[in-house]
Amino acid sequence: MSTMPVSGLVPHATDDAADLVVRNAKVHTGHPGRPHAEALAVCDGVITVVGDDKDVAPHIGTGTKVVDALGRRVIPGLNDAHLHVIRGGLNYVLELRWDGVPSLRQGLAMLREQAARTPKGQWVRVVGGWSAEQFTERRLPTVAELNAAAPDTPVFVLHLYQSAVLNRAALKAAGFNKDTPDPKGGQIVRGRDGEPTGMLLAAPSALILYSTLAKAPVLEGEDKKTSTRHFLRELNRFGLTSAIDAAGGFQNFPDNYATVVELAKAGQLSLRIAYHLFPQTPGQELDDLARWIEMARPEDGDAWLRLNGAGENLIWSAADFENFTQPRPELADYEAGFEKAVRLLMENGWGFRLHATYNETIRRDLAVFEKLAAEGLFPAGNRWLFDHAETASADSLDRIAALGGAMSVQNRLSFQGEAFVRRYGPGAAADAPPIRAMLDRGLTVGAGTDATRVSTYNPWVALHWLVSGRTVGDLALRPPVNRVDRQTALAMFTRAGAALTGEDKVKGVLRPGCYADLAVLSEDYFAVPEPDIASIESLLTVTGGRIVYAAAEYEGLDEELPPVSPTWSPVAHFGGYQASRRAALPGARQAELLGQAIAESEQHRQWRIARGLAPDSASTPFDPCFAL
Repeated sequence: MSTMPVSGLVPHATDDAADLVVRNAKVHTGHPGRPHAEALAVCDGVITVVGDDKDVAPHIGTGTKVVDALGRRVIPGLNDAHLHVIRGGLNYVLELRWDGVPSLRQGLAMLREQAARTPKGQWVRVVGGWSAEQFTERRLPTVAELNAAAPDTPVFVLHLYQSAVLNRAALKAAGFNKDTPDPKGGQIVRGRDGEPTGMLLAAPSALILYSTLAKAPVLEGEDKKTSTRHFLRELNRFGLTSAIDAAGGFQNFPDNYATVVELAKAGQLSLRIAYHLFPQTPGQELDDLARWIEMARPEDGDAWLRLNGAGENLIWSAADFENFTQPRPELADYEAGFEKAVRLLMENGWGFRLHATYNETIRRDLAVFEKLAAEGLFPAGNRWLFDHAETASADSLDRIAALGGAMSVQNRLSFQGEAFVRRYGPGAAADAPPIRAMLDRGLTVGAGTDATRVSTYNPWVALHWLVSGRTVGDLALRPPVNRVDRQTALAMFTRAGAALTGEDKVKGVLRPGCYADLAVLSEDYFAVPEPDIASIESLLTVTGGRIVYAAAEYEGLDEELPPVSPTWSPVAHFGGYQASRRAALPGARQAELLGQAIAESEQHRQWRIARGLAPDSASTPFDPCFAL
């Protein structure tokens, strides 16, 4: 019997022996019939027993793997309802992740070190998962800082949907020069001599950012599989066992889906993926949708990889942009082509998801749906939903409910909240998105991250945002009336996501007959102080009865992965998300870090003085303790 330290449980030779038993736990099942338990048993990837230690004891055989949770919290495996997992996997090992990095100083040090090991012809790329607001300096890197850190290696740093900073070498590698025209919806910032400075602005379209990134080298062959497997392991690290892939730009079907298909065939996926198909070429969307309808149907696949429908764009002209540093885009007439796309899908039993940031877009889409509803196409049993919906109105939510729709919200404002407040004010931010109003109408509301190019893929950052209403910069956006309690937030990340893929009968809760997808947490989600929610990780993640991630006392119980390739990969040296919680430090190390913090503070002050943002005062600091 492979086991953690246990007492009082003796293996029995039994015909119905479990493959895996988790005991001595605080199990939150997510199932109203039995919300709490102490143990569960798993056979053939499915939960067979949920109860107390005495209930699972008869199912322990000589081959059963027994895991002692040591009194820790166990939850159903998390399900990110909007994650660009396929695209993220193909690029993961090439990217230097600033997710969770507390200061720009640390980020630049990582970048400098990575540039030194990156071979000629390759780029250093920082792509999403961070915001300037998370840094102690509260600012972006400058072009000069990138040039100093990497004088010869191309560096591309993406900041949200707003901008990108390129060093001199990256401008050359991307082919930008004085004669390069600004693309539609984007701006190449230029100096007085007309030469590009290294700043690219989405104005408001992020296409300029992503098309520039697309010029960087990509992985080939087995490296794509290795990268994807390591990305899935990184997601497992946080207790994710499922994700709904929202497709996206530069994710062509079937070419860019081939890697996850091959991994699924080999039984090497550690995360269940329900995927969508996104027409890539403007003007060709209807032809693409019609071709895909002939090739496959939603729910084709299996428990690990399955088609869930079309989207998150159906036609390009109907997509608004979520760059909150820019005014809301005014979309041209798109209804005629949009109606054809929706009709084609609904008549052929295809569900879909729709990217819609603003209520103005949602209202126009709903008018098309209501026209088709008069013909009986809504509601017709096909699953469909709106994504994002930061400014959806009460009236729009009523209309969505009447048409049988659902919602998927993401914590984009935990990274862009400050920009949203500056443009629309704190009143609008208080209801962005109107989560409580969605739930009060009985809508299914799944939760996700929209990672990896804006928000981090760490779901606990999103769960913290759902519960606290605060950004990563600790700005309070949403008042208590538009927040949710911890149990509701967890249900949005488990049961609701399962409902969006029609799998709510088999996953999202821990009960007999459901998939054995679960996580043993580092901290008790229901008991830790609110700010600490974002620091939770999984210590043991199980997907389909397989231990796919293991740390701390469980280290070594998970499946072996091939080494990160290529060897110069940033992930091989820094890993992925930078954990924010640190153990207590020795006094000397504390003093050293305090000195670094003081240096960073003085560096930041000088930066502000140089830009006229703070007075250049050399006066002696005043200490009120010495006041007379």
